[in-house]
Amino acid sequence: MSRKDSRSRSTFFTPPTRRPGARALRAAAVAVTAAACVAAYAAPANADGTEPVVSRGTAIPAFYNPPAQLPAANGELIRTEPLPLGLSLPGLDGRPMPGTATRLMYRTTDSNGQPAAVTGAYIEPSASWKGGGARPLVALASGTMGQGDQCAPSLALQHPLALTPESVSIGYETLSVYRLLSAGVAVVVTDYVGLGTTDRLHTYVNRVDEGHALLDAVRAAHRLPATSLTSDSRTGLYGYSQGGGASASAAELQPSYAPEIQLAGTYAGAPPADLTATMKGIDGSALAGALAWSINGFAQADADLRDVVEANINDAGRAALKDASTMCVGDAILGYGFAKSSKWTTTGKSLGEVIAAEPKAQAALDKQRIGTLKPTGPVRVATGIQDDIVPHGQARQLAVDWCRKGGNVTYDAVILPNLGNKILTNHMVPLITDQGDAISWMTDRLAGKRATSNCWSMPVQP
Repeated sequence: MSRKDSRSRSTFFTPPTRRPGARALRAAAVAVTAAACVAAYAAPANADGTEPVVSRGTAIPAFYNPPAQLPAANGELIRTEPLPLGLSLPGLDGRPMPGTATRLMYRTTDSNGQPAAVTGAYIEPSASWKGGGARPLVALASGTMGQGDQCAPSLALQHPLALTPESVSIGYETLSVYRLLSAGVAVVVTDYVGLGTTDRLHTYVNRVDEGHALLDAVRAAHRLPATSLTSDSRTGLYGYSQGGGASASAAELQPSYAPEIQLAGTYAGAPPADLTATMKGIDGSALAGALAWSINGFAQADADLRDVVEANINDAGRAALKDASTMCVGDAILGYGFAKSSKWTTTGKSLGEVIAAEPKAQAALDKQRIGTLKPTGPVRVATGIQDDIVPHGQARQLAVDWCRKGGNVTYDAVILPNLGNKILTNHMVPLITDQGDAISWMTDRLAGKRATSNCWSMPVQP
């Protein structure tokens, strides 16, 4: 089985060998696609842009191999190429519908202050913008796709359904992307740090990495030649689940990291703002593999957490973390659905319990908390009240935290019955039922309409 590229490390986090050469269900209307929802630290291995690699049976295009030297400025383009959209139709005027896509590689700065190459995609819509003013831009942060490079959102735009004997990847964010494009909004999608790019492991829900990558995607889009974007284009951030955490983080980090970007609005759907609570929700669920992605990513970036995990993991845990590091959501559901991390530790305690018992490790996780800073501009937080994967309570708390800091917060509780414990439905159905309202709220912000906070209603909101 072909997996992640070879990186020599003596610990259990050593990724599987990657040989040279070789994110639950979702209906998709509007001629899009059906969908399903929903980390082994590593040293850079393939940063010369030449050696082709294979991840779980899928050849990663050479475009995704970062060069050895990166530009000095964040958001600077490293390379671009045309990106064929997997779902596209010829328009009556000769332009493809819903738009013309460009694959991107650009520079960002990771949570350790080091430069990193990130890939993604920009889509110039064929539809005209009718909201007044210059065509706006939305930076879209994808929900959980996995940790293998073959799961990258930009690749999913090209291959909405990717099936191999070793991996299953479904581009379920295509629906939200295409709905924005149909409104005449330009969209830039980030692949995040380490997802797609072959030089490092995807850091998954690292708030700084994903917030920076999303803001730098905005910068990169504006550096592209021959687009309809102008300096007057309003900017929005949009994301659900992992993407909701990324957009929320970016709204907090914007003043210090990208002060030149003026945010018209941020949608944060089902944001994993408190990873301690989220780990408990994921453990033993259909998406238990995402717990491995989290541990892998944080172990790569934070030595304190890495040391604690290394000291408490057993052989089964090492194997699971290594195996999961190249999986997409479909693979993880099939391979580790409903797994309990207590089976991965030497003490029989869950990984959450292990981390909670170690102050340095818990401190590392606490640094990932979203809600400690006031977000820029109006924000909309939506969460399903039955969500047990990215727990409703901690997402609601994010809205409370932002309200207390004086944020312009629109909070929407998605009220649905319990649709099944721990099987992703309570997490994924709100994505669909709330999406129309989310996009309508976003396009209003992009059209310059004011948002009115409903923080006053939080005491009576579920």
